[in-house]
Amino acid sequence: MSRNHESALDVQETLQRLREEIAAHNHRYYVLDAPVISDAKYDELMTQLQALEQQYPDLIVPESPTQRVGGAPLSAFDSVRHAVPMRSLGNAFEPDDIVAFDKRVTDTLRAAGMVGQDEAVEYMAECKFDGLAISLRYENGRLVQAATRGDGRVGEDVTSNIRTLRSVPLKLRGDVPEILEVRGEVLMYRSDFDALNEAQQARGEKIFVNPRNAAAGSLRQLDPRITARRPLRFFAYGWGQVQGTSLQSQAGALEWFESLGLPVNRDRALLRGAEQLLDYYQRMSQRRVALPFDIDGVVYKVNALDAQEVLGYVARAPRYAVAHKFPAQEETTLLMGIEVQVGRTGAITPVARLKPVFVGGVTVTNATLHNEDEIRRKDVRVGDTVIVRRAGDVIPEVVGPVVELRPEGTELFVMPTACPVCGSAIQRLEGEAVSRCTGGLFCAAQRKQSLLHAAGRKALDIEGLGEKLIDQLVDSGRIRSLADLFTLRVEELVLYDRMGRKSAENLVAAIDKARSPSLGALLFAMGIRQVGETTARDLALHFGSIEAVMNADEEALLVVNDVGPVVASSILQFFAEPHNREIVQALMDAGVHPSVDAAPSGRLVLSGKTLVLTGTLPSLTRDEATRRILAAGGKVSGSVSKKTSYVVAGEEAGSKLVKAQDLGVAILDEAGLIALLDGVA
Repeated sequence: MSRNHESALDVQETLQRLREEIAAHNHRYYVLDAPVISDAKYDELMTQLQALEQQYPDLIVPESPTQRVGGAPLSAFDSVRHAVPMRSLGNAFEPDDIVAFDKRVTDTLRAAGMVGQDEAVEYMAECKFDGLAISLRYENGRLVQAATRGDGRVGEDVTSNIRTLRSVPLKLRGDVPEILEVRGEVLMYRSDFDALNEAQQARGEKIFVNPRNAAAGSLRQLDPRITARRPLRFFAYGWGQVQGTSLQSQAGALEWFESLGLPVNRDRALLRGAEQLLDYYQRMSQRRVALPFDIDGVVYKVNALDAQEVLGYVARAPRYAVAHKFPAQEETTLLMGIEVQVGRTGAITPVARLKPVFVGGVTVTNATLHNEDEIRRKDVRVGDTVIVRRAGDVIPEVVGPVVELRPEGTELFVMPTACPVCGSAIQRLEGEAVSRCTGGLFCAAQRKQSLLHAAGRKALDIEGLGEKLIDQLVDSGRIRSLADLFTLRVEELVLYDRMGRKSAENLVAAIDKARSPSLGALLFAMGIRQVGETTARDLALHFGSIEAVMNADEEALLVVNDVGPVVASSILQFFAEPHNREIVQALMDAGVHPSVDAAPSGRLVLSGKTLVLTGTLPSLTRDEATRRILAAGGKVSGSVSKKTSYVVAGEEAGSKLVKAQDLGVAILDEAGLIALLDGVA
């Protein structure tokens, strides 16, 4: 062996030793909170590594601790589509909510034979961090991407910024999986937040309101070098896509995360039944002030993952978990006036105009009063001193007045009889709490909000059609309905404020792309009352065409998953209006042709069949496969039994596949499932 070759090996070994030693100290300091060397000694190790890498730049690797300093500023964040959606949690505030949650879970699992008659369900209870949700993607143990939650399906790429956090391992330890998407929270310790604000004040720079805002603002810096100077930390609590290992429980997953070198909060506990959950809540509510970071509640998750699959999801929230929030923060202030706002469906919402008050970490100037009945029930009057409540990200609300401080001469609120925007009559139907403007598409407020809703990412996804341009298009009379959007031309768009030719061309291209939406997206875009994103998708999967939805009677609508009498009535009323049918026809005339990947109407080819999904399918996500099975009349179960009709197995299929083979249950791959759905199997 030559002397030069031997020297190169020595350098590589030294670099590897320094990197591993520094990574170990980072783990002890930022994850275990148990440092074993001084800051000066740590700085000495980093200086040695930096000097050696400067001398041998070809030997620098992406996971080196020196690469956390942040790269060049970005012009904008790229979008990232999550391989598995990042779901939100349902909230609970009262003990009765938790008792009811536990009962629903227990009843479902007992019916599925997963919990004994006298057995309590096991839960993992954890802190609910008050920070910013994030997803970290590791491939073969190396961090390759980090993204914010965004709308749950698409977030922002903040990889360069996340790499600056020393609590986030750039390379996992031990036996790493092929792919691991770790979900967790980026936050800032209160002590670090105070030190940051002191430094900001000394430099004459912006003072942050609270640790959560500071963390969110720091992570979303276009210049990663700024993020690198902010004291951010990360805690893992969940996962998205996983390949190369099989997880059995929430508790086991968190222990596995720790073995990989990921930081996991240790204030967690395995509990059984509602009584133990409520006891944990009380303990954590008393301990929260002593924690180094802010929490706004606790989270309960059913521990067994096969039980989670059986419980499933409702809309965008899991049925197997709930966030138990701490009591809201309240302050008093002066109610200076009550105005009404017109929503996109014509709903008239009274809004309190308040003397500015700092509550729940933000300055509040407006708060919802919900509806006329709520105002009368609470006896809220202009001039009152009122109690304002805010909990987490919930919209601030007026709890009620301090009657002892009420001045003389105050009057009861009276709902206006005419829309403040279009002058049309305001109507309140019998049995409804909400008053509505009767102007429909003639009301500019509804028109603007409807168009903004239709252009949104979950609907037609028309990039570049923002609120200010919609205001101009509606105010000028150019756009009076959704169909008018598809007649816009570049030559006329460039005449509007802040619309250059390139922007106009991009917008027209986005509109052209929106001529081929999914049927679910189009139905959601139309703004039918009671029809959200999930219901619109279910309608599309069931009926298969816009004409079939329009012509469906109540009996046909009630067959659709989660469509009850109220939703069915809203759909029937919407399409009973001639102008709504005219808009649908105008959309078709403008070249809008929706598509849907579903079983044709009436072909419930899986009626009476029960299917179990296991493993990762090549192209269909678990949610997509489930929706298609339900649309075809089938049921999806989380466990295999003799009553199971088919098991659909993908990559990394586990014990369910083995059990299906033992029981002689028919096994399908994705192609077999699609053939079954198409009625050709």
